[in-house]
Amino acid sequence: MEKRFVPVMITPFNLKAKIDFDMVERLIDFYLAAGVSGFFANCLSSEMYSISEDERLELTAHIVRYVNNRVPVVATGSFGLTIEDKAEFSKKIYDTGIDAVVLITGHFANVDDSDDILLKRFDKMFSLTPNIPMGTYECPAPYKRILSAGVFETLLSSGRLKYHKDTSIDLDKVKEKLQIANVPGFDFFDAHTPNAMYSLQMGARGMSSISGNFYPEVLVWMCNNANDPSKQEDVKWLQSELTRVDPLIHQAYPMSAKYFLQLRGLPVRTISRAYVQELTPAQKEVLKGIYDSFTQWCSRLNITPVDTRGIMEPQILPDPAI
Repeated sequence: MEKRFVPVMITPFNLKAKIDFDMVERLIDFYLAAGVSGFFANCLSSEMYSISEDERLELTAHIVRYVNNRVPVVATGSFGLTIEDKAEFSKKIYDTGIDAVVLITGHFANVDDSDDILLKRFDKMFSLTPNIPMGTYECPAPYKRILSAGVFETLLSSGRLKYHKDTSIDLDKVKEKLQIANVPGFDFFDAHTPNAMYSLQMGARGMSSISGNFYPEVLVWMCNNANDPSKQEDVKWLQSELTRVDPLIHQAYPMSAKYFLQLRGLPVRTISRAYVQELTPAQKEVLKGIYDSFTQWCSRLNITPVDTRGIMEPQILPDPAI
C-alpha cells in the first residue's frame, strides 16, 4: 500500500494578525510541490484554539477550494461545550467540503473520566452526525487522551472512523493499534517523527507530523522508501537524523516553523497567536543549523528541495530611482 505524508498545516498571519489567505495558497503550493498526499487543516498547528469559529470555517473552506480535490483534506470539528455543540460545528465544517471531520479525543472526556464515559460521548456524537466520515486525533491540547487498544477497537467497530492520528509515542502501543487498524478504508497516521521508520514498517498508512512544516520533502521520501529493502541503510540514517533534531523544532513552535520557512525562501511572517514571544537569537541559530542539516540530507538522498521561488508570484519592486 502506498504510504502518504499529510502535513498539519500552519496558519500564516498578516501584520494585523489576520489570516493571510494569499500566503495560505502559497503554502499549499509548497506542500504539494513537496509531494504531500493530503492536508490536515484546522489543527493544533493551525492555531485552532487561537482563531474564532468563523475563522476556522473560513480558513478550512479556503483550503478546500484551493486544493480543489487534488488530495484529501481533513479538519477538526469537535468544538463546543456540549456534544450537541460539537455535532453542530462538525456539520458546518463538513459542509466546507472536507473528506472527514476529525474529533479530538480530549474533547470527549475530562482527564479523570473513565473510558466508559468517553465511549458514551463518542456514541452520542456519532448518532448526532449520521453519514459524516469521522477521524480521531490524540491531540496534546486540551490534554492528551491516548486511546487504549480496547477503546480504539470499540470506536473502529462503529464503522464511522476513516482516519486516526496517533500520538502514543510508545511503539508497543502503536503496534497494538496497528494490528487492530487493518481495516479497508481506514487510515492510521503516526504524529511522532521519531517513530516514522518503525510505524511505516509496522503498517501505518503514513505520517502526519509537525516536521512537515519544515522539510516535507524529507518526510515524503521516508514514506516512499521506509519499506524498500534496497534503501534501508539510508532509511536508518535519515531516521536517526530526524530523531536528533525533532526536540529542537518543537521549541517555540509554530514560530519555529514559520522562521524555518523563511530560511527556505517563503515570506511567512513570524507572527503567531499561540506563541506570543519573539524567537531568540539562539533559537534562530539552532534553526539555521537544522536548515544546514536539511540540505545535507537532500544531497545524500538525492532529494530536490522545492524551489520556493517557483511558487511565489512575481513581486513588483520599487524603481530604485524613486
